[in-house]
Amino acid sequence: MKAVILLSGGLDSSTVLYQAVADGYKCYAISFDYQQRHQRELKAAIAIAQSTQVLVHKVVNFDLRSWGGSALTDTSIELPSDRAVSEMSQNVPVTYVPARNTIFLSFALAYAETIAAQRVYIGVNALDYSGYPDCRPDYIQAMQEVFRLGTKLGREGQPITIETPLINLKKTEIIQLGNQLGVPWEKTWSCYAGGAIACGVCDACRLRLAAFAELGLEDPIPYRTRM
Repeated sequence: MKAVILLSGGLDSSTVLYQAVADGYKCYAISFDYQQRHQRELKAAIAIAQSTQVLVHKVVNFDLRSWGGSALTDTSIELPSDRAVSEMSQNVPVTYVPARNTIFLSFALAYAETIAAQRVYIGVNALDYSGYPDCRPDYIQAMQEVFRLGTKLGREGQPITIETPLINLKKTEIIQLGNQLGVPWEKTWSCYAGGAIACGVCDACRLRLAAFAELGLEDPIPYRTRM
């Protein structure tokens, strides 16, 4: 059996890749260079793909800077920093990239149908970061219907399934799962700011650091600032 894995190089997508391997799938990873704020996460994605059983790892290039609309594609928009974890899901944050998961899932669907894969794995999570509209269960359900209606395989009664093994897990539970699967956290990257060392103050860093701290663990990647 084959699966396409959406791999950003972050904590969540890396755990999902390792889960797909543990589930017994032949894994085809796909990452995206959409001219985001930095390339550091792509380096992490390559390292994670090389660390486990990935048959193919593709990096797809396109440019979302042409219309911006996000702090991740428009450097004139300031990244939020020093926010409490409780603040992060109150509103859709400026780090939301319009329709990003829809774009990513569309690429993954085309790739999966081409190679006759049965599954597409994505590391969306609705509990700790539900401010993102394209990380919620109702969105995934709607995209699953797109997968069914918009493909030859779907119309023939064999739709490609979207797998979201993390969607109902807390960040601490994702780390615990990753530890069980042997995810090399030191190879992953979550920081929105990029650079040689994670900033420690952006939303992604603070959420990650808080989860490791809650578990009594130390995040193995270096930070300029730790909580």
